[in-house]
Amino acid sequence: MATPTSTLTAQAVVVGAGPAGLTAAIALAVGGIETVLVAKRPERPDNRTSALLAGSVAALTALGAWGACRAHAAPLRAIRLIDDTRRLLRAPEVSFSADEIGLDAFGHNIENHHLVATLQARAGTLAHLMRIDAAGTAVSIGENAVTVALENGRKVRAQLAIGADGRNSLCRAAADIATERFTYPQAAVTLNFAHARPHRDVSTEFHTETGPFTLVPLPGNRSSLVCVVEPAEAERLATLPGEALSESLERRAHSILGKVAVEPGCGVFPLAVETAGRFAANRIALVGEAAHVVPPIGAQGLNLGLRDAATIGELAVAAGRDGRDLGSDDLLADYDRLRRPDVATRTAAVDILNRTLLADFLPAHALRGLGLYLIDRIGPLRRALMREGVAPSAFEPRLMRGEAL
Repeated sequence: MATPTSTLTAQAVVVGAGPAGLTAAIALAVGGIETVLVAKRPERPDNRTSALLAGSVAALTALGAWGACRAHAAPLRAIRLIDDTRRLLRAPEVSFSADEIGLDAFGHNIENHHLVATLQARAGTLAHLMRIDAAGTAVSIGENAVTVALENGRKVRAQLAIGADGRNSLCRAAADIATERFTYPQAAVTLNFAHARPHRDVSTEFHTETGPFTLVPLPGNRSSLVCVVEPAEAERLATLPGEALSESLERRAHSILGKVAVEPGCGVFPLAVETAGRFAANRIALVGEAAHVVPPIGAQGLNLGLRDAATIGELAVAAGRDGRDLGSDDLLADYDRLRRPDVATRTAAVDILNRTLLADFLPAHALRGLGLYLIDRIGPLRRALMREGVAPSAFEPRLMRGEAL
């Protein structure tokens, strides 16, 4: 039997147990890879929500995790964009419906604590997956293996380490991977709220001079909010008493959902973009925010992370079946090559949308308005953009197509 100071050997070790890390660990274990998941359990539940696009839902279904999520998730059947600026040139209102591209819904919105709980429960059923509830303290890289030291004195040695350990990634630092980062003069206020009128499965995004104000359906007469404003305004909103905050949000939403009642758990998050120079190197593959950070605009962040997890899972499972080294330079180079275009294009799209809202420049406003007008009027363009928004047109992992590994 292993002692507390022993070294545990596996084929892969996943560091970090957020949704991306859990999905990566489950994908590996379902594919027969002996995997160890290393992470302390969170001290507090995550009150944020995630809008999982159709490909992410397909992946969780293929991994046997979506069934338990369904009751806690609301479908996103339509998206409505409204120019709520007071500028001279304003964009037309545009609505997108999932049935235009043959989908029942663009995706589903779910509270993160429900998503994580379901993934944890699924992980606990897998014979090839062991979880150690301890934080990693150091990562060392050898010629044939990578070793993760834990706070409880144990070590995990594996061919491949997957760093799902967030913005301050220990794994990324060990792999000597630098990042490029820039910040916006904005912060996002996130919270959930109840409302009097039904949302009818429609996500509504008001475009304001400080950023998007987005209402995303939750089950019943509840929704989640991402309100992007200047940092000082974000802090002011977060300190308002519940009734005053509810009244402020109802005014900003133009009462489209009727009377609003804010729930406890308001968060404030500075907006930034950060991208790793490489997504994999030295027996370490990065997923989720260890690899890329994008603003909470357009539902891209976690969906990118889940595609990371599905991609490294697919590559590692194929290598394991062929008896190849899971941490080889070739496999890691393939992972970086497959993920970089998707991350780069979606990060750029979010950045452009955000900057056109912030820009105090008339031609930028005209260009944004013209673009939305053309999208609204040209059917093939609308449908192409909707399909690309739901799933990348280039490489899409098998899991995201609902296929088994």
